[in-house]
Amino acid sequence: MDKKRAVLVLEDGTTFKGYSLGASGETIGEVVFNTSLMGYQEILTDPSYKGQMVVMTYPLIGNYGINEKDYESRKMFLEGFIVKECSPFPSNWRSQIGMDEFLKKKGIVGIQGIDTRALTAHIRDCGSQQGIISTTDFDISSLTRKVKAAPGINGVDLVKEVTCSGLYEWKDDDAGEQVAKKYKVVVYDCGVKYNILRKLSSAGCTAMVVPAQTPFQKVLDMKPDGVVVSNGPGDPSAVSYMVDNIKGLLGKKPIMGICLGHQLLALTLGLTTYKLKFGHHGGNQPVMDLSTKKVEITAQNHNFAVSSPSEGTIHKSPYGNVEITHVNLNDKSVEGLKCHSMPVFSVQYHPEASPGPHDANYLFERFIEMMKSQS
Repeated sequence: MDKKRAVLVLEDGTTFKGYSLGASGETIGEVVFNTSLMGYQEILTDPSYKGQMVVMTYPLIGNYGINEKDYESRKMFLEGFIVKECSPFPSNWRSQIGMDEFLKKKGIVGIQGIDTRALTAHIRDCGSQQGIISTTDFDISSLTRKVKAAPGINGVDLVKEVTCSGLYEWKDDDAGEQVAKKYKVVVYDCGVKYNILRKLSSAGCTAMVVPAQTPFQKVLDMKPDGVVVSNGPGDPSAVSYMVDNIKGLLGKKPIMGICLGHQLLALTLGLTTYKLKFGHHGGNQPVMDLSTKKVEITAQNHNFAVSSPSEGTIHKSPYGNVEITHVNLNDKSVEGLKCHSMPVFSVQYHPEASPGPHDANYLFERFIEMMKSQS
């Protein structure tokens, strides 16, 4: 294999020299690590990574190739990809293209051949920070200046960069799994993963996907049985129009929030959000249901979290009491909430789990029951 030089420089000057992966050029983004052992294609196509470069902690990536069925969105939104070793010889009956060629075709700049364990440990200790990958400029001082001058993701509305351009209805991509549709659900696309739409469809819902900027009255005019506020990238405090939309829907339709949708719902209900030191990215996050004390292993991808209420697990909002329902056992961060006075709940993790554990599948069933009780 012809190895072309590449270098990664972090905002604090920490440098890793390796080899080019994917497209040539330069790219800048916040460097975060993902602890999943597999599912790299779903990670690459997850819109929640807009503005970020992903480090895979598992050392060998790309061994089963890429196929067109496992996309989680219409395109790739992440800024860069960082691995220890990219397999040059993928082997799987579904594989259609190798990782390196795929990244080249999609214009994604990456780096391989670096010590990803050392990089992960550095991020864990010092926190996520901006980084730059270059295959053209190897002057460390020049690269450091570039990355320090680049804006971060704090306070930036990245949802507008990933949301759909217009209304569309999700169509089952596997005719063998079609089921009768009993409920109509409007999904606010803040960066929705396709598997959320697949799960809704397989649960008997017609999923109508709308851009994040869609006014709430237009959603109400569609006469849905329920509304889902999806996952997405970046800082929830920068997406004020979604908070306004949720306010207009509260108490009128059952609402389920996932990941960024959970954070936006929390802001609407008077809670606050903050940035985690290095985020939660991977398929092995333990979460406890406070009502049952049952622990779920969950898939997560977020750099911001909801602040805990000042006292206990109850937050008194203008809309009634809001209860914290789930917590992360690693850092005690808020993982779920529900309203006592209206049919609203949300989770920080990903119940669609693509890929990841299936412990949280029941949440879609809970949403169905919520709509059923309101009909």
